[in-house]
Amino acid sequence: MKFVPTIAAISSILCATPFASADSLHTHWEKFKAHRAFHHLSADGQRAFQDILKARDILQTTGKTEAAIPALYDAQKRLAAAEKADKKFQAAESDLHPSPQHSILANHQPVVGQTDWLPVGGEFIVSETLAPEKKAAVISANAQLKTGNTDQAAQSMKVVGADADFIMALAPIAPVQGAVYRATVFTEGHHPQDAVDALNQALNSVVFVSESTIETLAPAVPAPAKK
Repeated sequence: MKFVPTIAAISSILCATPFASADSLHTHWEKFKAHRAFHHLSADGQRAFQDILKARDILQTTGKTEAAIPALYDAQKRLAAAEKADKKFQAAESDLHPSPQHSILANHQPVVGQTDWLPVGGEFIVSETLAPEKKAAVISANAQLKTGNTDQAAQSMKVVGADADFIMALAPIAPVQGAVYRATVFTEGHHPQDAVDALNQALNSVVFVSESTIETLAPAVPAPAKK
């Protein structure tokens, strides 16, 4: 089963759908080396995109601008916090090499030049042939990732013991902040459709990459202190 190149792909990583599958993958658990890729995820970035999706859905389905304002304000706050944290890294989009499991979104506008990227979501992708109890472990691990429980996710994945790939969603910070700001202005001015268009621009800016890309470009994660 191939991923659909739409905003639904972002929702699957950030929100409701905890499991996805791919035809053929060859990344073994040992390559994760103490689940270092997990720790590149930005908790504030994840929350910001959940807020963006929430605000977009409210505006798109109800048109009630007042109801969307809290989520937009929270998204702005979370993005500002994420920008100051050490989870972001700088790279040119041309160096990211998107994952073949996720096609570029149809309305994606590439970022020109070097920019700061924020890991806003992660998901394990595994084979359709995995045993039911191992699929259940993957479902648990993906759900735990969405709530920031990276240690629990690592523990869950130890049960799998099969080929798996870890896909991460990266968002360019500056374009996303600009889009959320515009959406907030439109929402405060009671122009819901213009706000939805701006939020879709933020969502369409996301690029999906494999764990190996993050290991190459992102800052090294310090080892935990020994007790």
